[in-house]
Amino acid sequence: MDKPLLKDSIRLFEKFGQIKSRSMFGGFGIFAGETMFALVVNNKLHLRANARNEEAFKQADLKPYVYQKRGFPVVTKHYAIPDNWWETPDVILEHAERSLNAAQADKEKKLQASPNRIKDLPNLRLANERMLKKAGISSVDQLFEVGAIGAFQALQESHHESLSLDLLWALEGAVSGKHWSVITPQRRNELLSKLETSASSAHH
Repeated sequence: MDKPLLKDSIRLFEKFGQIKSRSMFGGFGIFAGETMFALVVNNKLHLRANARNEEAFKQADLKPYVYQKRGFPVVTKHYAIPDNWWETPDVILEHAERSLNAAQADKEKKLQASPNRIKDLPNLRLANERMLKKAGISSVDQLFEVGAIGAFQALQESHHESLSLDLLWALEGAVSGKHWSVITPQRRNELLSKLETSASSAHH
């Protein structure tokens, strides 16, 4: 169980201000305020990497933590620190401070960049934004509300040529925040059968 390690980690990081932990990724995320910068899982402390410190982590041969989400491996940005770093907690603190700064910077960037335009979502471009607008879906929130199927159907209705299914995958990726190519065959079949079901009920 990760509890002693979690306690030690929280104690170590108290100099960063108010530290708390929350269950995350099958372990415990460590937060300073609302920003998660470390993870305790599999009895190891992991520190969050960003562009600046990731190289250093890789050179030190640290491995990112991978967890299973719906049966698929997701590589996190949290790298397991070597056990011998605990002999010199200052080393951990030094890296953790970078992790925290990086996490805060990423968070601010994300807040500024959380896409308020459809064209800024994964897989979508200005052309898609215009098509969706024409179909009555003009904001990111609206797109998230109707989902990939709803949006695809709205496009089918407002668009004269037939649409390629690639667009359905693109929309699904946009709504779930990922590249269309990683949408699983399973999920694609689900989408297709939902599409067919609602298409046939629409025709009756």
